[in-house]
Amino acid sequence: MTKELSSLTADRGPAPDTSPAASAESPAAASASEPAAPPPLRPKQAWLVLAVVFIADVMDLIDSTVATIAGPAIRADLGGSEVTLQWVLSAYTATFALGLVTSGRLGDLLGRRRLFLTGLAGFTLASLACGLAPGVPPLIAARIAQGLFGSVLIPQGFALVKVVFPPDQLRRALIPFGPVMGLATVAGPILAGWLLHLDLFGSQWRSIFLINVPVGVLAWFLGRRFLPHRSGEDAAARLDLGGVALLTVASGLLIVPLVEGRDYAWPPWTYAMMAGSVLTLALFVRSERRSPHPVITPSLFGKRSFVVGLVVVAAFYAALSGFQLSLNLMLQLGLRWTALHTALTLIPWAVGSAVGVGLAGGVLAARLGRATLHLGLGLAVFGLLGLWWTIADHHTALTSAELAPALAVVGLGTGLVFVPVFDFVLGDATIAEVGTGSGMLNAAQQFSNAVGVAALGTLFFARVGSAATTAFLSAGQLVTAVTAGLFAITFCLVGLLPVHSQQAH
Repeated sequence: MTKELSSLTADRGPAPDTSPAASAESPAAASASEPAAPPPLRPKQAWLVLAVVFIADVMDLIDSTVATIAGPAIRADLGGSEVTLQWVLSAYTATFALGLVTSGRLGDLLGRRRLFLTGLAGFTLASLACGLAPGVPPLIAARIAQGLFGSVLIPQGFALVKVVFPPDQLRRALIPFGPVMGLATVAGPILAGWLLHLDLFGSQWRSIFLINVPVGVLAWFLGRRFLPHRSGEDAAARLDLGGVALLTVASGLLIVPLVEGRDYAWPPWTYAMMAGSVLTLALFVRSERRSPHPVITPSLFGKRSFVVGLVVVAAFYAALSGFQLSLNLMLQLGLRWTALHTALTLIPWAVGSAVGVGLAGGVLAARLGRATLHLGLGLAVFGLLGLWWTIADHHTALTSAELAPALAVVGLGTGLVFVPVFDFVLGDATIAEVGTGSGMLNAAQQFSNAVGVAALGTLFFARVGSAATTAFLSAGQLVTAVTAGLFAITFCLVGLLPVHSQQAH
C-alpha cells in the first residue's frame, strides 16, 4: 500500500508516528510527551521483519482483488443473484476501511506485535473459512472477518518497520514496496485467473483463498520469531468508541442500500438509509470536534488540500474499483471468456500500471510535482475513451489484442497516480497531522472501493437487462464512460492540491 509508505518516510527529526498505526492520533498524543521509540534492531533482523510485513501486505492486496475475476465462478457454484458478487467484494473492503479507523490506536493500547500476529492469524483462518464456505452467507461472513483482521494487521506491520530501521535506512528499505504493491494490485486478478484455470485438486474458485493459508502460517511463525516485542507503544492512548460507532453506522447505512437497492426496486427504506447515513456522518463530525481523543485530527478539516484530497481519493478509487468489476463481468459473462482468458487480457494493464508506479515513485513526481497526477489522470481518461471506442467498434468480435493498447494506457495512467497522490493531499499537513491524515486517506480509499463496487456494479447490472452479449457490452461501455467522467472530475480537483508533495518539504 503505497500511501502508508508516504507517511513512513515523512519523518523529520523527533516526529510522531506517521504510519497508519497512528491513524487515530490525537493532537495530545502527538505532543512532545510521546514515548521514545526503542532502538533499531540489527540489520539482519530488521530485514527479516520487513520481509514478514511484505508478505502480509501482498496477501492483503491480492486478496482484495482476486475475488473480482472469480466472481462469476463463485456465483455459478454457490448460486445467488448479481448482488452476491457485489457483497463478496464490498464486505471485505468496507470492513477493512472501518477497522483501519481504530486499529492504529489499538496498537498503542494492546501492543503492535501482539496485534500484528493476531491479525495475521485471523486473516489466515478467515481465508480458510472463505475457501471452505458451503454457501453465500458463510462466504460473505468470512470475507467480513478477512477485512477486519486485515485492518488490524496492516497498520501494525508498517509501524513495526518504522521502529526496526534507523531513519537513514528506512527510505532505502521501502524502495521495493511501491512498485511491487502497485503491481500486486492489478496482478491479483491475473493470479486468480491462473488458479481458476489450474483447478487445483478440484478446488475451483476456492483455491484463490486457500493459497493464503500456507503463506499466512509461514508468515506467522516468522513474525513470532523475529518481530520486536517493543515498538514505541503509547500507554496514554485512548479510543473514542462513540466516534467509531457513529462512523461505522454511517458507513453501513450507505453501503447496504447501494448494494441491495436495485434488487428491491429502490423502495423507500433505501433512500431513508442513505439520508440517515448523511445525518449520522454529521453527528460524527460534531462528536469529533468535542472529543478529547478524536478519531481524526480536527485541524485537518480546516485545510483545503485535505478536504479536496478526500474527494479526489474517493472519486478515483471508487471509479477504479467499479470499473475493474464491470470489465471482468463484461468479458466473462458478456463475451463468455474463461477466467484465464480474462486474466491474460489484463496483463497489459498490469504492465502499464507497474511502469507508472515505477516512474511516479522514482524521479517523475519529484520533477513534475502535481503535474504528475494530471498526467496520470489525463492518460487514464484517454485510455478509457479508447476502450469505449474499441468496444463500440468491434462489438462481439473483441479480442485481447484489440483491448491491449487501451488497457495499457489506463494502467500507465492509474499507476502514475497510485504512489504520489497521498503525498500531494498531505502536502501542507503538519508533522502532527501526517499520521492521522494518512490513516484517514487509507480508510477513505478502502471504503471508496466498496462504494464503487456497489454503485457502479448496480449501474452495470441495471443496464444489462438481459443475457445477450450486446447488453453486457453496452453496460461495460456505460461504466467505462462514467469512470472516464469521474477521472475527469478528479483531474480538475487535483488543481486545488499543493504544488509540491509532502516528501518535497
